[in-house]
Amino acid sequence: MLSVASLIAKILSAVYRVPFQNMVGNTGFYVYQQIYPIYGIGMTFALSGLPMFISKLVAESDTVKTKMTLLSRIFILLAGFSLIIFLGLQGLALPIASAMGDPGLTPIIRSVSWLFLFSPFLAVSRGYFQGEYDMRPTALSQLAEQTVRVTVILFVAYWAMSRHWNVYRMGTWTMSSAPIAAIMASAVMLYYVRHRRVQLFEAGQQPITQSYGTLAKRLLIEGGTISLFASMMVLLQLVDSFTVMRGLMIQGQAPIIAKSIKGVYDRGQPLVQLGLVVATSFSSSLLPSLTEALTHGTRRQFARQAKTVVRMSVAIATAAAVGLIALMPEVNVLLFGNQEGNSMLSVYVLSIIFATLIMIDNSILQSLNQFTVTVAGLVLGFLVKIIFNQWAVIRAGAIGASWVTVVALIVMAGFLMRQLRKEQLTAFNQGFLVKLLVISLAMLVAVRIAMPVGNWLVAAWSPRMKALADAILGVLVGVLVFMSLALRLKLLTLREWLLLPQADRWLRWFKK
Repeated sequence: MLSVASLIAKILSAVYRVPFQNMVGNTGFYVYQQIYPIYGIGMTFALSGLPMFISKLVAESDTVKTKMTLLSRIFILLAGFSLIIFLGLQGLALPIASAMGDPGLTPIIRSVSWLFLFSPFLAVSRGYFQGEYDMRPTALSQLAEQTVRVTVILFVAYWAMSRHWNVYRMGTWTMSSAPIAAIMASAVMLYYVRHRRVQLFEAGQQPITQSYGTLAKRLLIEGGTISLFASMMVLLQLVDSFTVMRGLMIQGQAPIIAKSIKGVYDRGQPLVQLGLVVATSFSSSLLPSLTEALTHGTRRQFARQAKTVVRMSVAIATAAAVGLIALMPEVNVLLFGNQEGNSMLSVYVLSIIFATLIMIDNSILQSLNQFTVTVAGLVLGFLVKIIFNQWAVIRAGAIGASWVTVVALIVMAGFLMRQLRKEQLTAFNQGFLVKLLVISLAMLVAVRIAMPVGNWLVAAWSPRMKALADAILGVLVGVLVFMSLALRLKLLTLREWLLLPQADRWLRWFKK
C-alpha cells in the first residue's frame, strides 16, 4: 500500500513540473527549483525517514503505555528540532538567499519554512500507525498532501501569469503549497488518531529504557540515515542551489541569463525522477523476496536474491537513462517547448543509473545493519559535489554541474559496491557490464536511425505533436531492440526475467 501511494505521489511530483515550467518559463522555474530542495528534505523526514524509524521503535515496545510515553518523548525532541529549523529559516532567510546568489529568494524561503512546524506530528502519527502495521493513514495522507500541493502550485502559476506577477511573488505563493499540503496531511492523520481513540500524547509515567539522550542519538543516527538516503538527490540539488547560479555569474553571465540557464538545468530533475520511478518500481517488487531470504533462508539464498535485485535494477535503470538520452531532443521539445540544454540534460539523466544502484545497495546493506558504512558512502559523494560543483560550473558552464552530480553518484555507488564485496555479495561481473553497454549503445543508435522516418511521416504537424509522435516511435524501437538483444545475449538468466510481473507472457512474445 505504501509502495503504491509512493509511486503515485512520485509520478505527480514529477509530472506537475512540466505544465508548471510551461506556464512560468525558465526564470520562474529557476525561482521555484532554487528553494525546492528545502521542501524536499523536510517532506522526506516527515514522510518516509522518521516514520520508518519510529515504527521500528513502536514495534519493539511491549505495552500501550510504553508506546505512548515513547512517542511523547520523540514528539518533544522533534518539536524542538523543528522549531529551531523554522526559526533559523525565518531569521536567516536573507543570508541563505544571498549565499544562493539571489536575495530576491528571501520571502520564498520564509514561506516554505512553515512546513517544518507540522513535521513532528506527521512523523510521530505516521510512525505509530506503521508500527501497528496499519499503512492506510500514511498512504492516504501522502496522497492527500501531494494532490493538494500540486493543485495549489498549478493554480497559483496560472493566476500569477494571468495577473502578470513577478517571479518572486509567484514563487512565494507556490511554495506556500508546502504548509497548506502539510495541514491537509495533518488533518487526515488527526482523523485517524481520533477515530481509533489513540492517546498519542498521553503524559504517561510508564518507565522506558530509553532516555531523551538515547532517543535523540538514535533519531540522529538511524532515523537520519534512512532520511538522508531517501533525500539523496534532493541533497545534491541543494548544493546546486548554492553553487550553479553563483558559478555562472563568476563565469561572466548576467544575472538574468544565469537564472534562465539554471531554469533549463533544473529540467533534468523531473526527467531523473520519472526514470527513478520506472527503475525503483520494478526493483521494489523484488525487495520482499530479499527480506524473506534474509529472515527465513540461508546466507547463500540471500546473496543470490541480492544479486538478482541489483542486476535487474541496473539493467532497467540503464535502459531508461540511455532511452532518455536517445530521445532527448524530442523529449525536450515535447515537455518544455524547445531544445535548450540538450547536452547538459543528457549528462544529468545518467544519474538514474547510479542513483538506482545506490538505493538498492543501501537497502541491502541496511538489511545487514551496516548503517555506518552507508552514511560514509553518502557523505563521500556529497563532499565530491560540494568541493567540485562551483569550480566545474565556472570552467564548463551548467553542464559541469551535471557531470559533477554523475561523478558524485559514481563515487557513492563504488563505495557501497566495495562494501557489498566485503560481505561476499558480488552483484555482477565484467561480462554483464559489457553486454549491457553493447545493448544500450545498439538501442541508442537504432532509436536515432528511426527518428528521420518519424519526422518524414509527420512533417506537417506542429513541433510538439511531431515530438510526441517521434517519442512514441523511439520508445517502441528502443524497447524492441533492448529486449531482443538482452534475450539473445542472455543479459539476465531466465529465473531473473521470470521475477518481473507477467514475465512469462511477454517473454513468449519476444521469443517469437
